Amino acid sequence: MKRKIFILIFISSISAGTVFGQISPIETSQLLEKLFGRLVNNYDDSERIKINDSITLIIDSYAASDTVFNHRFNNLKYLGQITSPDSLLKIITWNLVLGSSPGRYLCYFIRKQEPGMKNRITRLKSFYKDEPLITDTVYTGSNWYGALYYDIKPFISENKQSWILLGIDYGNPSVSRKIIDVLSFDSRDSVIFGRKFFDPGERIRFRAVFEYASNGMMSLRFSSDSLIVFDHLVPFSPAFKDDRQYYGPDYSLDAYSLVKGIWKLKINVDARNKE
Repeated sequence: MKRKIFILIFISSISAGTVFGQISPIETSQLLEKLFGRLVNNYDDSERIKINDSITLIIDSYAASDTVFNHRFNNLKYLGQITSPDSLLKIITWNLVLGSSPGRYLCYFIRKQEPGMKNRITRLKSFYKDEPLITDTVYTGSNWYGALYYDIKPFISENKQSWILLGIDYGNPSVSRKIIDVLSFDSRDSVIFGRKFFDPGERIRFRAVFEYASNGMMSLRFSSDSLIVFDHLVPFSPAFKDDRQYYGPDYSLDAYSLVKGIWKLKINVDARNKE
């Protein structure tokens, strides 16, 4: 009971600032769970923004902590937490849904540095957008499109360190989007999204973007370090051709396969037993 009272007091006073480590990781996880619960169940936009500000304060201090690469919050289904297999990059992301104004994506890229040096943190925010992602351009931190990233693989090409990202975007009410993108950092350590690595059979693209019905589901996953497998999308009927709000899987699979540094599209692949 005392712990519950402490957590509730902490929530009410969090606007004054919170440092990860003032309370135990378990209590911090409980606090975040309560805040995300209030975020989902509160229908007032101004209150949601205040709650989200409290979440941001906690994630700010957590991202800057020395233990961020050794710790993961459990049982927080609304908070995305992925660490690259090379342990050099951690991504924390979540979204804020609002009723009377566009929702928001919030994302932290945390890069591990040499022992004794502080990790580098890139904080991004983007509003929901109706317009589709452009596949033949580079995005930066200042015009980030916004997405929830759920998987990552390191990728080196032309001696440059990059990471392949898998993400999802709910920013358009008519369609959902899944994204394969390339993350890298320039000489000033600024974040860069997109490189000319994707060949769908026409011309080389900076990323791959899939749009489908907002109430539908699409699988997009790494099958191996050199194979990204996903559902083949088709219109529900020929009358809906090219209208992506009426697209969904047809139970066949396509893939991007890594061939000499380029991810090439392959249609109708057999991905069984390649987990």
